[in-house]
Amino acid sequence: HPRQPKPSGGWPQFGSMVAKTLGPADIATPPFVSLCYPCTHGPYNEPGPGFLGAAQSPFRPMGPTRDDMVLNGVTLERLGDRRSLMRSFDQFRREADGTRMMEGMDHFAEQAMGLLTSSRLAEALDLSKEDPRLVARYGTGNPKVFIDDNGAPRVPQSLLMARRLIEAGARVVTLNYSKWDWHGGSYNTIFKREEEDFPIFDQCVSALLEDLHQRGLDQDCSVLIAGEFGRTPKISAQVGRDHWPQVNCALLAGGGMKHGQVIGATDRLAGEAVSRPVTFGEVYATLFHNLGIDTSQATIQDLNGRPQYLVEDNAKPLPELV
Repeated sequence: HPRQPKPSGGWPQFGSMVAKTLGPADIATPPFVSLCYPCTHGPYNEPGPGFLGAAQSPFRPMGPTRDDMVLNGVTLERLGDRRSLMRSFDQFRREADGTRMMEGMDHFAEQAMGLLTSSRLAEALDLSKEDPRLVARYGTGNPKVFIDDNGAPRVPQSLLMARRLIEAGARVVTLNYSKWDWHGGSYNTIFKREEEDFPIFDQCVSALLEDLHQRGLDQDCSVLIAGEFGRTPKISAQVGRDHWPQVNCALLAGGGMKHGQVIGATDRLAGEAVSRPVTFGEVYATLFHNLGIDTSQATIQDLNGRPQYLVEDNAKPLPELV
């Protein structure tokens, strides 16, 4: 959301806006789930819920907390007793709270109860329940190997997990893959990185799209693959490419959209848009449209109580796709 100045708290990311606007589709599954691995380089990470507050943060199931998604021997009756005690403690804190912190805590408490009283989310995250042949079709990677130390791991099985989460009721699932900041260097030329990244990525993306079609999810589930900006048209002296905000590309699939087309064109060097420039406002307006959200009408309130539209510059869904 490039519009300036930024409001207090910052602009929320797409999934947070969807979670705020539509809420959960199933009490046992958070509306917004992030499978993104945290990167040591801050700009590679997700921006967060912004002024919508902690209640609209993505649910992050990666890591040791996954073991806490089931009751592990605690009965539902005992869980209910603990919940009542927690509410009595929270009442005192709420009376002194002048921020949205307790609002966020209330949301997390309800979310946790939904997770603990249903196995739906835990099962969605368990890839052992999938056909091993399908897991192999997506491919597997090591989540502990971060590319170039500060990028994300290559974990193609995250795309399979995302499909399972959508089936379990999540509205938005985000994930990251590898590191595309190919500036070059002695051991990091663009040719080396292309050989490493593209075959694995091509395999898992094609597996996801094929899987969605076979399960009849291609009309309801939209897929967006994109980076934050393009790369310089010319190869640098380091045998890499630097940042280039003038033009970029994205892949859109599913969501009942009209496929098999290229929208817009660049010059022969891929340096400037020469026909039908597409903005990311239009891309996200299309995704909101596919979720049943009218971006010309829907707004969210910032911390000053002012309504804010979900996309900038009155962007409309791409007519070529919807």
